[in-house]
Amino acid sequence: MGPLSYLPRSILGVAQEIVRHLLKRPVVGVAVAARTDDGRWLLIRRADTGTWALPGGTVEWGETLRTTVVRELDEEAGVDDVTIGPIVGVFSRPDRDIRFHAVTIVVTARVAEPSRPPKNRLEIREARLFRDEDLPAPLAMGMDDMLAAARRGEVVFE
Repeated sequence: MGPLSYLPRSILGVAQEIVRHLLKRPVVGVAVAARTDDGRWLLIRRADTGTWALPGGTVEWGETLRTTVVRELDEEAGVDDVTIGPIVGVFSRPDRDIRFHAVTIVVTARVAEPSRPPKNRLEIREARLFRDEDLPAPLAMGMDDMLAAARRGEVVFE
């Protein structure tokens, strides 16, 4: 007998149904099109793919989007000084991320230069500032159009 065998079938059925629905829901996250005062873009190099990406991540339980933006810039890029700007858009194409269906809210921000390395080097290898002419491509997770929209000042609803 398994560890859950003592539970009535009805409770197990309800639990399985709840898990099924939870796992089928999109994950909400943020990505930040962040620039320094001199116009350089802040990107992070992902450890899993080795490619560059906008900093960002999923919203944690009990967190506001604003708090998520500040936390992710701190954790992934070592940035303390953040002024959040306008929303670039909402990107929800299911094929962007192979791990799950993400709904990503992209915002702009003015940031200071990173003051320390990423906190989790197993997730993020490095953070770096790029001038427009030096931006790497392609970006991870289909983020090229997110950055392009931010560069054009365009608002996207996908």
